[in-house]
Amino acid sequence: MDYTRQTRFSDPRAHAALFDPLPADPGGIGEVIRNIVVHYRASGIPFPPDRLAEIDSRWADRLLDADRRRFDAPLAEPRAPERRIVGCCRDFTLLTVSALRHKGIPARSRIGFTDYLDPAWHHDHVVAEYWDGARWIATDTQIDIADLRLAPGGLRTAGQVWSAHRRGEIDVETFGVDPGIDDLRGAWFVRNYVIYELAHRRGDELLLWDLWGDVSLDLPDDLSLIDEIADLLQSADAGDNSAERKLADHYATNPRLHPGRRVKCSSPTGTITEIDLHREPT
Repeated sequence: MDYTRQTRFSDPRAHAALFDPLPADPGGIGEVIRNIVVHYRASGIPFPPDRLAEIDSRWADRLLDADRRRFDAPLAEPRAPERRIVGCCRDFTLLTVSALRHKGIPARSRIGFTDYLDPAWHHDHVVAEYWDGARWIATDTQIDIADLRLAPGGLRTAGQVWSAHRRGEIDVETFGVDPGIDDLRGAWFVRNYVIYELAHRRGDELLLWDLWGDVSLDLPDDLSLIDEIADLLQSADAGDNSAERKLADHYATNPRLHPGRRVKCSSPTGTITEIDLHREPT
């Protein structure tokens, strides 16, 4: 897969020129993205419903639409936190990946659980990863962490966490959104994130509350497919090209993994809507 090419989700479309003045380095790009996005929960800002709805923007150009509705200025010009795009870790990452690709730098999003935000809890998280010519380097744009390890002590990928759970090595109930939210944690939650990790790797950078195929709120009896996908994701990360090809084939042919045209969005705003993912080219 060519990670220098924009996907249907990362494509800035009419806003591409906004990225032209940005520096062609991940650190400089991350600084600008932090200037334009604010986390809908972690910021502690009580956003009204119309602003909170920005977390479902999904496509990079629609996220940038939200910025343009309030600003007619370069992205690097300072914005007050309460006027930034309301998003989450996925949106910090999507816009970082979009800007890196715009600069010709191979980039993708990675999904997993942090070991560095809370010593007793593993928060779900999305970070950017870029190719520097020799290796993939992860960077947490939201938190401003460069060269992040995708391993215990850094960000454990969803595939790593699932496999560790299946081996009985971790307490999977400490992996989820927040220790104060009982409904969004545990084995079923991590299982869904394995599918999200695959989707993002294959260029479908969907929301973390989109539902399709095998993404569900229940844990099925048959876990063999998720076991296989988790193993393949880790093998691909280790440089196994055959595993990468198998992931691509699984994703392209198995409707349990691929979202198709429509998904159900179970938004943190409290709404549940059917979303048509088809976008006409511009």
